[in-house]
This record gives sequence, structure tokens and C-alpha cells, in this order.
Amino acid sequence: MNVIIIEDEKPSARRLQRMLKSMDVAAETMLHSVEESLQWFQHNEHPDLIFLDIQLSDGLSFEIFEALDINSAVIFTTAYDEYALQAFKLNSIDYLLKPIDDDDLRIAVNKFKGRTPQKQSVTLDFNDIKKLLVNPIEREYKKRFSVKVGQHLKLINIEDIECIYSENKGTYAHTNEGRNYLLDLTLDQLEDELEPHVFFRVSRKFYVNINAIKDIISYTNSRLQIKLSHFNEQDIIVARERVKDFKNWLE
Repeated sequence: MNVIIIEDEKPSARRLQRMLKSMDVAAETMLHSVEESLQWFQHNEHPDLIFLDIQLSDGLSFEIFEALDINSAVIFTTAYDEYALQAFKLNSIDYLLKPIDDDDLRIAVNKFKGRTPQKQSVTLDFNDIKKLLVNPIEREYKKRFSVKVGQHLKLINIEDIECIYSENKGTYAHTNEGRNYLLDLTLDQLEDELEPHVFFRVSRKFYVNINAIKDIISYTNSRLQIKLSHFNEQDIIVARERVKDFKNWLE
């Protein structure tokens, strides 16, 4: 199986390469820009599968498909959410939200391996996709949660939540009153429910509210530690592969 990675962040590309290698999938070629990818495709046989980041250093990766007929299946690796990805009209096998999870990657690769072999050109409406990414369609985000407290239902306003985290297979909202409430959604299910300018998923375990951040401290292995106004039950660590996106989100 001929596989390539197109990703402008070289540490992320190397991490994905290592993850694939552990699954006996070799991705020897790594490209880091639209220009580099265009040159490569013009002089090499198209691969069976492309792991493709959407935003590259010199533009959107869709420009590659706009310029050339690519005969490869695509698995997106992206920070964009499922809502935006629904607009992509091409022969994508799957998409993986960053930071990429081992299990999600394995499922995507197995899905590709199990499909009926075929070669076809990628087709997409580049302009429509670009509009969606640059000016996302307005949508309603969650304003409150209803949670069960004993025999009662309590409403928690979203602005009163400092962080949302997973623990022991449960998902909890921690409020600025210092209380934890069990939610009936997983963190993955909350991906499309939380206002992205307010909440950021710093790791597999935590979403944090930007308005609750009290301090940000350098941590080991190029990570960051977050201190919130009231939550002090455990350390909140920004995963290393999320640090760059987190810093951009803060601005």
C-alpha cells in the first residue's frame, strides 16, 4: 500500500508516520505545502492513500485537487469539525480530528483496506468549501445543560461552566461554584455543541472555558499547564500536539 502524508507541521507529520508504522503501514513520503505537493504529484505515481491536512502553510490543500486530477483516496487530518467536513464532496475514506487518536486511526486505515479497490479522480466544489471554511455557516451552540440532581433537574448555563472533563467513563461539567455535574454526553459528542471561541479541547480529557483561565504555565515535554479560577481537583495539561492550536485560539 502506497501512502503519503501531506501536513505542514512536521512534528505532527512525524507523529502520524510513527502511528502508521506501528500498524505496519509505511508512509515514507511527507509533503508540507501546496507547492511541494503539486511538484511531487507531477513527477510521481499517485499513492493509494493520502493523509491530508486541510490548512497548509501556503494555502488550503484543496488547491492541489483544483490544479491536478488526483487518483487517490483521502483521509483528512484536521482541526475542523464534522459540520464543516460534511461539505467535502470527494472520495474521502474518513477524517481524523486532531489530536489524532490511535483507535480512530486504526479504524480509518482498516476501513480503507476493506473497501473495494478502485481508482477515480477526486471531485469537489472548491469554491463552496472555501466559503464554508472562511465564513462558516452560523449555527446555534449549546446555551445550557439540564442535569439530574437527586430527584430534580437542574439547569446549568454554559457561561457558568469552567471546564468539561471525562473521568471513569463519565463526563462532568465543573462550574464556577466549584461543583461537578454528570452530563449524558461524551466529550466527542460535545464537539459540535460547544462554541469554539469559548471552549477548547486541550486534550482527550478536557475542554476549558477561555473565560475561566487564571494562569498558563510551561510544563514538561513542551506542554502547557492550565490553572482555572476554581477547578483544582487535577492537573489540566495541554497535549503537546495541541499547544500551537491552543495558542492560536487564545488570540
